[in-house]
Amino acid sequence: MTSSGGTPMRSPGGGRQRTDGEEESTTERAFLIAVDVGDDAGWTAEESLVELAALVETAGGEVVGSLAQRREAIHPLWYLGSGKAEELKQAKAETHFNMLVADDELSPRQQRSLEELLNLKVLDRSGIILDIFAQRAQTHEGRIQVELAQLEYQLPRLTRMWTHLSRMGGGIGTRRGPGETQLETDRRVLRERIKKTRKRVEEVRRRRETAARARERRLLPTAAIVGYTNAGKSTLLNALVGDEAAVAKDMLFATLDPTTRKVRLHEGQTVIVSDTVGFIHKLPHQLVDAFRATLEEVTRADILVEVVDLADPRAPEHRRTVQKVLDELEAGHKPRVVVLNKADVAAPETADAGRGVHGGLLGRADLHVVRISALTGEGIDQVREAIAALLAELWVEVEVSLPYSAGEVLARVRERGSVECEYQDEDVRVKGRVPPSMVGELEGAARAWERARKTDESNG
Repeated sequence: MTSSGGTPMRSPGGGRQRTDGEEESTTERAFLIAVDVGDDAGWTAEESLVELAALVETAGGEVVGSLAQRREAIHPLWYLGSGKAEELKQAKAETHFNMLVADDELSPRQQRSLEELLNLKVLDRSGIILDIFAQRAQTHEGRIQVELAQLEYQLPRLTRMWTHLSRMGGGIGTRRGPGETQLETDRRVLRERIKKTRKRVEEVRRRRETAARARERRLLPTAAIVGYTNAGKSTLLNALVGDEAAVAKDMLFATLDPTTRKVRLHEGQTVIVSDTVGFIHKLPHQLVDAFRATLEEVTRADILVEVVDLADPRAPEHRRTVQKVLDELEAGHKPRVVVLNKADVAAPETADAGRGVHGGLLGRADLHVVRISALTGEGIDQVREAIAALLAELWVEVEVSLPYSAGEVLARVRERGSVECEYQDEDVRVKGRVPPSMVGELEGAARAWERARKTDESNG
């Protein structure tokens, strides 16, 4: 068992007045627990607890201690073994924690047993992450997706929540979901709310689909920025765009609401780039499902730009987590540019990371790799070049002649393809690579021009 102090952080709601007039902090004191059953590749329970501590602090709590146990299987009643569960009473007396947080998602039975044992609030990693999302969602779209995730998480815990949490006060894990006016005690009412919220999320999905179709009609290639939370995705988008397109902060889950912008590559070529919500180890499945409408930006993209925090020693494990979520979204196969970010603060032995370096950070499938600092701007031009090169690999070789009157088509192909235009006496010779969606239009325009020429020759 270990116990550690931390910098007190005020949870939303501020503090309460003491009798001497000074404000007394109402920060929740959290004790963390984890079980290592040996099935989490690359992560020990202690390492996972470090990340859980960061999550609790992000939610507004103070971590005062932790306990990790190795077992063959998680205990069905206590999560920890019964002996370790009893030790929590002594830890409570020593550290005065008033909230217990488990690193894995607890069953309602486990949660209830631990609450009754310690007479305090018990949460799990999923509950903490959902609470952070509830605090961070700013747009209407983000709020309803968080609300859906919260409702689906609460449904199996309904009886426990209303019988136990009502006497344990508010704070982390008990924030009412956006738009919620009261705590419903009826399971049927909660299911009805889930049904209605799902309809609202579906409306979000349809709007995004409409916007995507509009982009496809303009035939612009698309890229989605993906990666572990706090890897620097928003900072990269800002660097590519050249202004503050997305909110970039040094914190977990700074971005929940996606941002989409046009990015210039080279020779006038343009790509639509979308910043997306960050992934994390043991990301709650409710969030993946609820944010699927937003994450469809990933599934629709032509390519992915995966941002990796080169300065983080757990970067290889972070990449495995990202791949797992992408596979769940059926986007794990998409071609990608790997951006090794924060090279300016990375340790010397990892600053020049290559294949087999940094604990197997890169693999044979990583063909487009760029080392950058999105914060200082180092390597941003190379990112543009890598995106253009990857898109060019996916495109189709063309060589056609178009009339000068086809000015609109010529402008689009210069913007969206990688081509050379040779201006001749009667027409323009276009040679290079273009997105597959443009091939039919170009070949059709070329055939029409050829027919017109032949008609003119026969009439002449």
